[in-house]
Amino acid sequence: MTDKTPCPPQPDTDAPRSPGRRSMLLGLGAAGGGALLATLPSQQAAAEEAGSTGHLSDRVTYLGAHQAGVTTDRPPMGLVVAFNILATKRSDLERLFRVLTDRIAFLTQGGTPPVIDPKFPPPDSGLMGPVVSPDNLTITVGVGASLFDQRFGLADKKPRQLIKMPQFPNDALSAELCHGDLMIQICSNTTDSNLHALRDIVKNTPDLLMVRWKQEGFVPPPRATGETQSAPRNLLGFKDGTANPDHKDEAEMNRLVWVQHGATEPAWATGGSYGVVRIIRNFVERWDRTPLGEQEAIMGRHKPNGAPLGMKVEADIPSYHDDPEGKRTPLDAHIRLANPRTADSRRNLILRRPFNYSNGITKSGQLDMGLLFICFQSDLDAGFATVQQRLNGEPLEEYIKPVGGGYFFILPGIPDKTAFLGQSLLAETA
Repeated sequence: MTDKTPCPPQPDTDAPRSPGRRSMLLGLGAAGGGALLATLPSQQAAAEEAGSTGHLSDRVTYLGAHQAGVTTDRPPMGLVVAFNILATKRSDLERLFRVLTDRIAFLTQGGTPPVIDPKFPPPDSGLMGPVVSPDNLTITVGVGASLFDQRFGLADKKPRQLIKMPQFPNDALSAELCHGDLMIQICSNTTDSNLHALRDIVKNTPDLLMVRWKQEGFVPPPRATGETQSAPRNLLGFKDGTANPDHKDEAEMNRLVWVQHGATEPAWATGGSYGVVRIIRNFVERWDRTPLGEQEAIMGRHKPNGAPLGMKVEADIPSYHDDPEGKRTPLDAHIRLANPRTADSRRNLILRRPFNYSNGITKSGQLDMGLLFICFQSDLDAGFATVQQRLNGEPLEEYIKPVGGGYFFILPGIPDKTAFLGQSLLAETA
């Protein structure tokens, strides 16, 4: 990837023709976050009074030392969207973070949007009806290396390992699908909730954000009778994420995922995490014509039940020290390269939270589908970067092609209702 500049803004072909009307809409968007938040307490109360009557009522708090959507249980639907920030001064960057905080507070907790004069654009798209259900929604915000340029005086506050995602040997990265000043991960039980949240954020930040790229994804449920292991299947038909660290183990997450106080990162980054996003296309037509035995040797697992080669159940832990020549599990099998299970490789573990995707077909008539890979770690070099280096040249590369994504730093959480996203970062630059 050689493109080092953000994509330039594109003409808004759907913009209102009247300059006056355009200005009015921009003004509403810029002020909308605060105006809508004014009704938030009553909206939250109404949502809380409704109680839990099903998955639409599932609610995840947006408050805490860490943002939701990282160690939170992964719901069925997810999307990642990256933006170019249109703001050019620090005060507007703070306004952006405050608006995002306001919208996250309302969208994740649910409620009834305010009623306004119908001569004005409605404050809500109406996609979810008159009442916005929380629907297990999480909205997770990260920032890219490009945020720390000269615009906002943040250069000396950049997380130590945050760089523009490099192009690895098997990558075919498209400039229009990579990087960004800001990344938002939106996850919930339904596609409608994700798209509703995205449209709400876009509506309320017209002078602050411009969409750079977006990728939606989904997680399939277990299909076979008795298939109780939590790892779902990817679009290659294999269990994906069996060896993931336990996201409910707080001590393990503090070790692997969350930046700790006193680490080598800037003080403001405590409680944050490095997020990696990779849009990885799968050549499913080629894969589906590959013999089963070859598929299993490439992955290192039995396809029907996910068990490591030579073992019986998915949860079995492969042992490589007694298979030094790779007679049972090939030395270049995906699971063996990604996690050699040595004392040293324990520090390279990452928390994976991927989704499958299907985008239709390519211009050549092939199925455009694959993996929206997402992972989190407190040490980017020891985590994803090291694992990827081990995977470079693996046999699986014949069937996959990364085409987009980026590196982002997940901002620390919103500790209480008086705080806003990015406050610790901006406070250090005051």
